[in-house]
Amino acid sequence: MQLKPENLGAKLAGNLAPIYLVAGDETLLVEEACDAVLSAARRQGYSERRVMHVESGFNWSELAGEAASQSLFAERRIIDLRPPANKFDRKASEAIRAYAAAPPEDVLLLIRTGRLDGRQRSSAWFKAIDKAGVAVLVWPVGVRELPQWLAARLRSAGLQLNQEAFAYLCERVEGNLLAAVQEIEKIKLLDPPQPVDAAAVAAAVEDVSHYDAFELIDAAFGGEAKRVRHVLRTLREEGVAIMAVLSAFASQLRRIDSGAWMPNHRRPLVARFKRRAGGVEAVLAELALIDQQVKGVVFGDPWLSLERLLLRHCGLGVPRFEDQWRYLQRSDL
Repeated sequence: MQLKPENLGAKLAGNLAPIYLVAGDETLLVEEACDAVLSAARRQGYSERRVMHVESGFNWSELAGEAASQSLFAERRIIDLRPPANKFDRKASEAIRAYAAAPPEDVLLLIRTGRLDGRQRSSAWFKAIDKAGVAVLVWPVGVRELPQWLAARLRSAGLQLNQEAFAYLCERVEGNLLAAVQEIEKIKLLDPPQPVDAAAVAAAVEDVSHYDAFELIDAAFGGEAKRVRHVLRTLREEGVAIMAVLSAFASQLRRIDSGAWMPNHRRPLVARFKRRAGGVEAVLAELALIDQQVKGVVFGDPWLSLERLLLRHCGLGVPRFEDQWRYLQRSDL
């Protein structure tokens, strides 16, 4: 059975499954789902837990051995298995399928791992867990989902924010769910009058936004000039390499140009971006010039050039980089 994280609690109120798989890259949500499973197990008498880290040299036969071993102190036990997502090889598959085919009584197996790709979710070992137990797939909370997620967290904390304060909090914690939870706790401890206003939120909250290059690309595709500026500034302040950003952007543009698959919600954004940009090749050509700046062949600040390029493709009237080319070429090379 596959469940969304928000539906897990209701299922844990009844009889527990013998196996739970929690997979995803949102550390906070993965940890919370695992904690919910462990809490439910303890309430039902699972009083002993063995943590098994799957590292280099791990022998998957240890899983069956641990499940079959007898405890001197507990009738019910938990095996907390922690393999990286890339460690599900043939031996792992065989061990998991054998376990799922005949789960031992009074043992609950909790497997926590990173995000699983489509091939892994179609594998025999995943289907075995899906049949015998519960699989909880944790997906990233993106900019579209953040307001709804944050609103639910605030309700759970007994907090009500006015519209301005809510927008301010969303902007400050975007991309960092752990920080969002921490900031909600800070606001709660201050016990401000409700609905909480932006000034009270600003007094408690620090700018904990965290981005990667793909957040920047999504903002550019969506024509969100203000967000492009904010993400770029954050990337630069965090010491992200400009070449990593250029490479990620060029890679995404080539995927678009090749007609590669993309999520349905992204297609209209990409189509509008291509119309604004006048085609993918034109943008790639400008990225190549910024690459020359990084290498010192052309004068100028590549971060500033990238910002100007993205803002122009957000619809702002910023000059083309190519129009300044002859003024930027170095004469000492």
